[in-house]
Amino acid sequence: MASMAVQLLGFFLSLLGFVGTVVTTLLPHWRSRAYVGSNIITATSFMMGLWMDCVWHSTGIYQCEVHRSLLALPPDLQAARALMVLSCITSTLAALVSVMGMKCTRFARGSSTKNALVLSGGVCFLCAGLLCLVTVSWTTHDVILDFYDPFLPGGMKYEIGLAVYVGYASACLSLIGGLVLCQNSGVAGPDRNQMPRYRPPSAPPRPPVFSTVHTPAPPYKRHEMLKDNRAASLLSISSSGYRLNDYV
Repeated sequence: MASMAVQLLGFFLSLLGFVGTVVTTLLPHWRSRAYVGSNIITATSFMMGLWMDCVWHSTGIYQCEVHRSLLALPPDLQAARALMVLSCITSTLAALVSVMGMKCTRFARGSSTKNALVLSGGVCFLCAGLLCLVTVSWTTHDVILDFYDPFLPGGMKYEIGLAVYVGYASACLSLIGGLVLCQNSGVAGPDRNQMPRYRPPSAPPRPPVFSTVHTPAPPYKRHEMLKDNRAASLLSISSSGYRLNDYV
């Protein structure tokens, strides 16, 4: 049974994941400068994002520079941009489809189309969560590899930023919400809230109708072999010289 309350719970969880995905995409805190070794200057803090690089000064000044050239970016940053944008678009489509298919809306009420719409929205939320999860996991892997690279200078090493953690949380919310919507879409089984339709009993079969009109019997025809086997008549006896009166 597709419960309305459970559908609302799954939708709001997915919606929170969608909002978190958008925030993760826009925040510049994907990578933060690591202060290791001789790099112990804390007066400034460098941060790298998908769209801009920012510098925070201890005096409270916050400066950001937007990436002006897309082709000049490294391949991993270009792929991260594309995946996060695709995740946001998929979440938007999933939210629209899920709203039309939920039981609390009047769109296509009483039709099986609502169940298919909820299932489609849940699948789209699952895809959006997977896209976001792949992106933040890829970034985490690159940051960890660069951090433990002994040949990389300390000033070029970064740590995992706040936006990556927000991306992990958003991906988990989208996956959980999409799974709840898929489980309560009502496609797997019939809906118990809908009363079964009354079907009148089928009429008994009609007895065969026999005709009361008697058809005449076919005329009798004597067989050909019996035509010559005739009994002798009175005329044939009298003509042969014998009379019936002589013997009576």
